Amino acid sequence: MYRLQNINTDVFLKEYWQKKPLLIRQGLTDFEDPIDEHELAGLTEEDSVDSRIVSNHNGKWTVAHGPYDDINSHCLGQWSLLVQSVDHYVPAADSLMNTFDFIPVWRMDDLMVSYSNAGAGVGPHLDQYDVFIIQGKGSRRWQVGLPDQYEAVRPHCDLSQITGFTPVIDEVLNPGDIIYIPANHPHNGVALEPCMNYSVGFRAPSQQEMLSSFADYAIDNNLLSKRFKDRALSPRKFSGEIKQQEVAQFKALLAETLQGEAFEKWLPIFLSDNKKAGDESNQQIEEFSEQAMMEMLQNGEYFYRAPGIKPLFVEPGNSDKHGEDNFTFYILGEAYSGPIESAELVKNFLSKPFITEEFLADHGGQHPEFAPLLTLLVNKGHWYIGE
Repeated sequence: MYRLQNINTDVFLKEYWQKKPLLIRQGLTDFEDPIDEHELAGLTEEDSVDSRIVSNHNGKWTVAHGPYDDINSHCLGQWSLLVQSVDHYVPAADSLMNTFDFIPVWRMDDLMVSYSNAGAGVGPHLDQYDVFIIQGKGSRRWQVGLPDQYEAVRPHCDLSQITGFTPVIDEVLNPGDIIYIPANHPHNGVALEPCMNYSVGFRAPSQQEMLSSFADYAIDNNLLSKRFKDRALSPRKFSGEIKQQEVAQFKALLAETLQGEAFEKWLPIFLSDNKKAGDESNQQIEEFSEQAMMEMLQNGEYFYRAPGIKPLFVEPGNSDKHGEDNFTFYILGEAYSGPIESAELVKNFLSKPFITEEFLADHGGQHPEFAPLLTLLVNKGHWYIGE
C-alpha cells in the first residue's frame, strides 16, 4: 500500500488544483516501484495494451507503436517506452492510483508508466489533462512553465511538441518525489539516468465526447422524439429568415433534454464506462455461491476491487424521487441496485480497494443483503479473492 505524505490535500485543492504546478518532495517515502522495466516491456506483447517507444536517434525523432516483434530494434539513441493503463493489468499499479483518492474516482483516467534511458524524453509539450508524475527508480529533471501561446512543432506525425518556454519549476526528481502539472502547462522531462516514471492522468471529457455519448444513449432509449412547434408563427418579410425567438426555441428544445432526468441517468453510465477494464473483467472466471462467499469472508479471505474498476454513484438531489427505495451505483456503464437501508454500507465498500471480515464487523456485523451483492460483483469479475 502507498500512502501520500508531505501534502495538505485541502490546501492543494484550493490553491493548486487546475491553477498552478507543485513539486511534492517525498510525497511517497521509501517508494518501491510496482513494476520494473522488464515487466513493463512484457506488457507490450499483448495486443490490447497501448504502448509506444519515442526515440531521438542522431537528432531524428521516431515513434513506434506496440505490440513489438523485437522491442530492442526500436530502442535506439535516447528512448522512452511508454505504456498506458498499467493500472488495469497490475494490481500494485492500481494501488498507486488509489493514493490520489482525495480526487473523485470518476475524474481519474489511467496510470501511464514509462521507462527511459539517460537523456531521453518526449520533448517539451502540453497536455489537455491534469497529471501527477511520480518518480520511480533513477532521476529525471523536470521543467514546468505557465500557460501561454506556444508554437506547435511536429517532429513526427505522432509527436506534438512546442517551442521553448520559461520554467517556473526546474528541479531534479528522485524516487518518491511527485510533481503536479495542471492541464495546458508546458513541461519537459529529461532522464538523467535510466529511470521509471508513473503518470496519474485525469479524465477531462470534451463537449464533443459528452454530446456524442449522450446522443447515442438518447437514440438507443428513444428519448429524442419531441418535435419543434411554432403555434405563434406570424408573417415575415423574408421567408428565409430565422427569427431570434425561433433560435431561442430550438435551444430550449435541446436544453430540455439535457436538463431532464435522462441526462442524470446517462452521466454515471458515461463516467463509469471503461472499455479496457471491461475487456479484462469479461475474461472467464470462476463463479461462487453466496454461502461460499460468506465462508471465505469468515475465514479471513481478502476481497480486492479489480484493477481499473471505478464504481460510481450520484448524490441524491433535493427532488430525487428514485432514492427512497433503492440505492443505485454504476460499474463499467452498468447499473446495480440494492435496498436504501444498505446504502451507507455499500458506499463504504465501493470506496475501499479491498475488504475482509473486519469490514462487516466495523459496520455492525452480518448484513443479509451484502452476500448477494459481493457474490454478484465477484462473479462479474469486478472484485477478486486474494491474499
